[in-house]
Amino acid sequence: MNEYQQKLYELLLEKNKMLSASQAQTWIELLWEDFEATYAKAGREYKGAEMTERIVRQWVENHGSRLHEFVANNPKYKHLLEQDTKKLN
Repeated sequence: MNEYQQKLYELLLEKNKMLSASQAQTWIELLWEDFEATYAKAGREYKGAEMTERIVRQWVENHGSRLHEFVANNPKYKHLLEQDTKKLN
């Protein structure tokens, strides 16, 4: 996890007490990768990790407190986002 992702991970844990540490890390990695992939598919020039961090930070600020409510429809990710019994407080 890079420095930007570490800060976002910590922010998400502050915003959402329902997520475990591993779930928060997974969310940040998924959001990060999703933004970069979508941006690239749109044919946009890569603007660097700073821009990705800014966008993912907005998502966490706006939706982070409710991410635990997300029901993954994609079986590829569902197992990563299910609540675990070892949630950190």
